Amino acid sequence: MLNKKTSLISILVILAAAAPAKAVCPVCAVAVGAGVGLSRWLGVDDAITGLWVGGLLAALTMWTKNWLIKKGKNFKLSGIVFAIVYYGLTIVPLFWMNVIGHPYNTLWGMDKLLLGIIIGSVVFYAGANLYFYLKTKNNGHAHFPFEKIALSVGPLVALSALFYFITR
Repeated sequence: MLNKKTSLISILVILAAAAPAKAVCPVCAVAVGAGVGLSRWLGVDDAITGLWVGGLLAALTMWTKNWLIKKGKNFKLSGIVFAIVYYGLTIVPLFWMNVIGHPYNTLWGMDKLLLGIIIGSVVFYAGANLYFYLKTKNNGHAHFPFEKIALSVGPLVALSALFYFITR
């Protein structure tokens, strides 16, 4: 029987050798489901996994909206529409696969994965908007290298540590 570390290294080698999938949203949803399954197998709490899934979904929504703006094809409420699509294509399959909704997998009365997705989305979105606000206050320049990443991902790292201690 392989141990978890050997299995993880094997999976990473296989993924690194794979050709790009040119994935679309349903494939991404399946990948998120597989990632949740892998994180469960590795012992990562669903609340922590949810933080990162939520951050990813918020980023995808923002990237899609910005891409449309650059292409001159943005439409009113595009951010909301893409958020509904991305979150729906992720959360609904997880619900159908009984990953979300288990009565014994709750924190504060809510499913851990769903709670993490909500908090991760809000925190990532707030951090990204804080970066843009600070950048405008600094004549369109970042205050330090990789400020955008630090303000978006940093809170997810901090919350992951906090949720680790809350859920262990």
